[in-house]
Amino acid sequence: MGEVLGRAVGAGARAVLCTCSTIGGVAEAQAAAAGVPVLRVDRPMAAAAVAAGPRVTVLAALRSTLGPTADLVEEEARRAGRPVSVRTVLVDGAWDHFTAGATEAYVRRVAAAADAVTGTDVIVLAQASMAPAQRMVSTAVPVLSSPRPGLAAGAAAVAAAVRER
Repeated sequence: MGEVLGRAVGAGARAVLCTCSTIGGVAEAQAAAAGVPVLRVDRPMAAAAVAAGPRVTVLAALRSTLGPTADLVEEEARRAGRPVSVRTVLVDGAWDHFTAGATEAYVRRVAAAADAVTGTDVIVLAQASMAPAQRMVSTAVPVLSSPRPGLAAGAAAVAAAVRER
């Protein structure tokens, strides 16, 4: 990870946005060594989830993403001084569609899984690739994804870095 960040900084990066929820925490931990802000695309989404209510359901297509995303939501709850209960749901079969290039089937499976969730205040789509499912859900529960708020946070970090120089 450090080598990749080093190359990015060497090429002129003023901030780095990690879009992988599974390794986002590892990337953030490299910020001091990199010398530039290193942000997780999913951190602003996790903060919004905590603000939405104490019962958070995390959906992921890969089991390896569930733990890091749940941990991030719990971390944001501690930062905010708010209670949180995180439930995780693996969207069975979704990743198979994604890796096969069947994006529409992938997104539909994620949307169907979100629509099936009950007893929650907010649903978090753990992987950035799931974002299109937000437009397909019929649930009244808020469904959050990471790309838009994560990119906004990244842009703000770059703007701040430019102002400092």
